[in-house]
Amino acid sequence: MNASNTSTDTAVFSAPVVPGSHGVLPQGNSAKPVAALPGKIMIVDDEIANVLVVKKYLERAGYRDFETTTDSTSAFRILETSMPDVLLLDINMPNVDGIQVLERVRQDPRFKHLPVLILTANTDERIKLVCLELGATDFLLKPVDPMDLTPRVRNSLQSKSFQDRLQHHAAELELKVEQRTRELEASRREVIYCLARAAEMRDNDTGNHVIRVGRFAGIIAAGMGLPDWFVRDIEMAAQLHDVGKIAIPDAILLKPGKLEPEEFDVIQNHVKFGHQIIQPHTSTDARRMRTHVELGADMLSNGSALMRLAASIAQTHHEKFDGSGYPLGLAGSDIPLEGRITAVADVFDALSAERPYKKAMPREKCFSILEEGRGSHFDPDVLDAFFDCTKEIVRVQLDYMDHCEPTPAPTTAAAVTNQDES
Repeated sequence: MNASNTSTDTAVFSAPVVPGSHGVLPQGNSAKPVAALPGKIMIVDDEIANVLVVKKYLERAGYRDFETTTDSTSAFRILETSMPDVLLLDINMPNVDGIQVLERVRQDPRFKHLPVLILTANTDERIKLVCLELGATDFLLKPVDPMDLTPRVRNSLQSKSFQDRLQHHAAELELKVEQRTRELEASRREVIYCLARAAEMRDNDTGNHVIRVGRFAGIIAAGMGLPDWFVRDIEMAAQLHDVGKIAIPDAILLKPGKLEPEEFDVIQNHVKFGHQIIQPHTSTDARRMRTHVELGADMLSNGSALMRLAASIAQTHHEKFDGSGYPLGLAGSDIPLEGRITAVADVFDALSAERPYKKAMPREKCFSILEEGRGSHFDPDVLDAFFDCTKEIVRVQLDYMDHCEPTPAPTTAAAVTNQDES
């Protein structure tokens, strides 16, 4: 491909044309001319005579929108600016040949479906193969016959129009799917919050506890450098940590005095009920989870990731790092990370929030109690992340502060402990 072959590409263009028609037909043909399709046609040829002849043929066929150039070095820049619907491209041009232009066009995703018709007098099959491999749409040999030119241009414009409609339709569908997904996500989060708040309002008039615990859990997870999706999900899932309270009788859940041992056993069952409400499982599954939390993941394989996370939190947020918690007595890393995070968030809120049966503890006292539980009740890494984010924790406290109406206080300190531990 060099300028020495250019003379071949300047061959005289000739073919019978019906003057004034909107389609090019052989003389004497009685068929009706085919109307031109809308679209911009770009012609790139280093010989101005070739450009003018091709343009004239297409104008006679009814086409009016053109972009032309004889400078192949500026072809791609013009292409980007004009965004044509079909490209007629000469091969043998100085400086930058047609193959180089074609290669660059096909490397740009914007022109993935742009029809490229090759105009050339070169009959070398190897050149044709190279062009086809690079994505050429069709070939027109010089001298160009208008009986070949106009229908091939029309077919190319028709193909481009179809691809444009497909892309537009796909974009519309994608937009609708995204909108519907956002709506479903908003609905799901609203349902989760309503369920969590319904459980919490059985012994807390405001329900802000579940919001704060969710926010605290999200802040801790972010402080630990966990993925954004996990931070978002745990913030929502942790709100369901006490949903099992729905199944606890009022006589026990709302008892102002100290709970009897058998009553406290019933209170502890709220973690089991919570897991069953969110993700039912069999007794065999429960035994497997006691062996190791990773085995227990098998029974949580159904449902959405968010609800599996919520089910895990509901069941494990009262486990303790040293294995003395309930209901499974898991210890250390056998306790799911979401359970370890929610444990810190839940206990801190229980200590620091005012409840009808108790006053809020001073913040420093709450921090001191959490620190005392390092390595026994709480995972040290989770606790470190909590303390690193205390400014954000305090901001959430202020934004979602409860305003409780006082009721007769419990008769003993143990009663307060029982209430908070539930």
